[in-house]
Amino acid sequence: MTELAQTIAPPSRSLPIVIFGAGSIVSDAHLPAYARAGFAVAGIYDPDQEKAAALAATHGTRAFASLAEAVAGGTGVVYDLAVPPAAIPGILRALPEGAVALIQKPMGSDLAAADQIIGILRARGIRAAVNFQLRFAPMALALKDAVAQGMLGEVVDFDAWLALDTPWHLWAFLADLPRVEILLHSIHYLDFVRDILGNPQGVHAKTMGHPSSTVSNTRTAMILDYGPRIRASLSINHNHAFGRKFQACEFRICGTKGAAYMKLGVNLDYPKGEPDELWLNTGGDWRQVPLTGNWFIEAFVGRITQVMRFAVGEDAELQGSAEDAWHTMALVEAAYESSAAPAHPIRKTPDA
Repeated sequence: MTELAQTIAPPSRSLPIVIFGAGSIVSDAHLPAYARAGFAVAGIYDPDQEKAAALAATHGTRAFASLAEAVAGGTGVVYDLAVPPAAIPGILRALPEGAVALIQKPMGSDLAAADQIIGILRARGIRAAVNFQLRFAPMALALKDAVAQGMLGEVVDFDAWLALDTPWHLWAFLADLPRVEILLHSIHYLDFVRDILGNPQGVHAKTMGHPSSTVSNTRTAMILDYGPRIRASLSINHNHAFGRKFQACEFRICGTKGAAYMKLGVNLDYPKGEPDELWLNTGGDWRQVPLTGNWFIEAFVGRITQVMRFAVGEDAELQGSAEDAWHTMALVEAAYESSAAPAHPIRKTPDA
């Protein structure tokens, strides 16, 4: 089988990284990924200074005492905003003009917030990417390389199928949020579909909760409209609590010449997870592609590496930029609007 690209080439030089936020995503993914990539972290800022200091000490860096101190590096650093959506605008306004930044997903809590963020970025000339890092998982990069090489032919089918028992209780803040499943979880899948197929023309969606859960929405069905040649659908159930045997977290991507199967292992038995898998059938037989790592944490390595390559001038394009991510946010907003709209009515009686 042709060797497929699974990583982003490291830059010949790098800039220090300033991190905003000291939560679990920083300790569990960002800091380990940056260490693996060999990028230096200049420091961490969080309004909870005690929390920031403890995390900084664990990882051999410093905790900034104030927002002003954190941005004192000017444009000579890369800023990593691993903060809740409501905190993003204020930090962006404090960044130096022309800075390079990585913004934690989602890009605001709704499309209006995404509009606001885009406005700030444009006004201040900040060049930002959004951390939809699934695009940079080894299996995702390999699949995109296979598609680019024409190994699947024209992609005409995309199916996402999730039947999981997601431990929502691990994130207590979700209990009061009106938007959860699509905005905070399936947004990754929608962004990945866009990366493969481009922007859909529209979406049909229904998202809902479950009698066993206090989280507002944990189950979703979506159809993305790509016209008459491409079928794209997502079936997502985070309440399949009947044992591992028939649980699933997988994509099936089919083309006119071949097909691919992806297993997203991190969501199975979360947070322990299972290894990711990528299988290709381009000549009648299924063959597994050996992967160099998993979504967590290798995708975070790939995401920051591409940002760094852009920041030091080795890549002309910022992949997964905020301008591009806005379209993912627009798709999310449309999905919620579709879910809230009445379904197409079914006739009750014959027209006799």
